[in-house]
Amino acid sequence: MQFWPRKRAQSEVASVRSWPATKESNVLGFAGYKVGMTHAMIVDNRKTTLTKGESIFCPITVIECPPLKTASIRFYNTIENRKQLVGEIFSMQLEKELERSMIVPKKVSKKVEDIKDFDEVRLLVYTQPKATGIGKKKPDVFELGIGGKKEDQLRVAQEKLGKDITVKDVLKEGQQVDLHSITKGKGFQGPVKRFGVSLRSHKSEKVRRGPGTLGGWKSQGHFMYRVAHAGKMGYHQRIEYNKWIIKIGEKGEEINAKGGFMRYGLVKNPYILLRGSVGGPAKRLIRMVVAMRPKSQLPAQAPTVSYLSLHSHQGN
Repeated sequence: MQFWPRKRAQSEVASVRSWPATKESNVLGFAGYKVGMTHAMIVDNRKTTLTKGESIFCPITVIECPPLKTASIRFYNTIENRKQLVGEIFSMQLEKELERSMIVPKKVSKKVEDIKDFDEVRLLVYTQPKATGIGKKKPDVFELGIGGKKEDQLRVAQEKLGKDITVKDVLKEGQQVDLHSITKGKGFQGPVKRFGVSLRSHKSEKVRRGPGTLGGWKSQGHFMYRVAHAGKMGYHQRIEYNKWIIKIGEKGEEINAKGGFMRYGLVKNPYILLRGSVGGPAKRLIRMVVAMRPKSQLPAQAPTVSYLSLHSHQGN
């Protein structure tokens, strides 16, 4: 029941439903575009492993992170256990491409001093896909939470309004992040692929890949109240917890594979190397949030990368 109902996501930009409660007054998240995967050899610096101090294999996901632009400051009040928007102050320096994603006000009449009754402050930011090579101009717009008390949140928001937010302003190497993304869409799939139902006997009547009618469906170890039928699969919003940041780099030339990454091209902006895989196809927006419940087994210091594969992904 963890992923029910199995419906497609409303937007390609994943929504963040809760932000970690931190005392440090800083922006709590960032976003970038998924490039692809490669592999590296890292020096294991975990305390309780048999391979401590040795060079081990590590699968790596590359995320390109051009600077985010701040569009506005949003003020919220908590009413009946939900957040209600009570005011918004837009920046005077907005990119022209932002009009592709939202209605941009022509004049900014309100000031921060005019809004006095609020409980929480967030930043409305947008990406700069034109700085990448993915062939996209329309920016992705989303909110970023801010840590600390509301006075500290307001101070940070005023500092960031109208300015660029870089990945190093928010995240650091060795830190753990939660990833919010939209998975690959796989179209209309049958019950065997969609739910893992067993294939029926070759002597069964009419269908072999159907769920069958001989009793309830117990493929997951217990009887279910529903029947595993065919339907749309993939393009779901999912969260992956405690992804380890191996490295934050500034120059794309350091990571670019020979001939570029498949279905993406060349990295031109600052980038992040994460341990393991990430949901979604290449070019999809990946939202990174400071970890809610970080693992104590992972050290706060990033491991040393002794080798990083730059071999061609096209088989040349």
